Amino acid sequence: MYIAGILARDGIKADVLDMTPGRSAVVARLQSSAVAQPSKALLLVAHIDTVPVEKARWTVDPFGALIKDGYLYGRGAIDDKGMLAANLAVFLELKRSRARLNRDVIFLATDDEETSGDASIRMLIAKHWEKFAAGFAINEGGNVFLKNGKVQYVGVQASEKVATNVAVIARGTSGHASQPTKDNPVVHLAAAVAKIGNYSAPVHFTAIVRRYFEGLAPLEDDEVGKWMRSMDTPDRGEHAQRVISDASPLWNSMLRDTIAPTVLTAGVANNVIPTEARANLNVRLLPGDPIDGVINELNKLVNDPQVRLEVQPNAGLAAPPSSLESDFYNVITKVASREFGGAPALPFQSTWLTDSAQLRLHNVQAYGLVPFPLTDDDLKRMHGNDERIPLAAFDKGVDVLLKIVTEFTVAR
Repeated sequence: MYIAGILARDGIKADVLDMTPGRSAVVARLQSSAVAQPSKALLLVAHIDTVPVEKARWTVDPFGALIKDGYLYGRGAIDDKGMLAANLAVFLELKRSRARLNRDVIFLATDDEETSGDASIRMLIAKHWEKFAAGFAINEGGNVFLKNGKVQYVGVQASEKVATNVAVIARGTSGHASQPTKDNPVVHLAAAVAKIGNYSAPVHFTAIVRRYFEGLAPLEDDEVGKWMRSMDTPDRGEHAQRVISDASPLWNSMLRDTIAPTVLTAGVANNVIPTEARANLNVRLLPGDPIDGVINELNKLVNDPQVRLEVQPNAGLAAPPSSLESDFYNVITKVASREFGGAPALPFQSTWLTDSAQLRLHNVQAYGLVPFPLTDDDLKRMHGNDERIPLAAFDKGVDVLLKIVTEFTVAR
């Protein structure tokens, strides 16, 4: 495998863990001089796989790794091969510099990220945990946020939302489309999805989100910052929450459970009324919020006996947040703030999923930080067309990650 070959050139033995045909993970270790203690080890983790592409909508070859105008273009440049390359660069530098480590440092490249498939982090842990057991980890999940050309703040992911898919199923009487019926399941499904799409769940502050907004409020302009500071006040809180939710899709999703219709399926022919029509809802729950509560609210909202909601298998599990008091969190926030011109490092609860949730369920203090300063435009290209990363941002990110890892793992 390519990654194992790079490690081998520097005399590092890597284990290639074949999970399913064509899908493997790579793990390697730099050992400290002390007796190995898994509870002290640091894990550098990133995933190899990427989401699919619509090749015709790209202006470059999405898998060509083209450098143009100061950017590296390619699927995975941000999610998550950029982080993988940074982890690899840091790992190799520790080896080449013969750093005297005070704890083991482990490199892990995973596959099938975010899913519960046979090559997922869940299965890696079940089958090979002894190869990468650690007490601390750094992964994707947080970001370095730019505003007006400067780093505004560094978001260090310590928690994440929980993904669940829910099927919306409408059933009716099939028949010839020349004679429309009142129980056409497509019509009932469309009405249900429209209601769900306009629904907003109540605001619920987790401890990390509260800390995040408290730290962010002084950094925002007068109007937005003013509303952030009044989000909890009895007389202005509800209006403030609406203002903040409308100001940013990210903030809105951090404050509440969200429901996004994503897939619609119905019909077998243009002239046939189908028996069934289905939609998928991608639900992202705040940690600790039960899916049953969301289902109950949506059933009351839809209020249609022809429509039912079914929670789909392999729902995510809520993981405990990582500590905001650990030595590693303190190192990450101190170094990141120093290296990004004094910008504050804030605890962050991501609305997206990462491998860190499974690590947290196994007592790992896992933190997310993609250390590259990125604009909103760059971040919006992640999972979209013409994904890219600025070369200068990548170089800066590698330098910052090396300083974080060195400060935490190299004996003084």
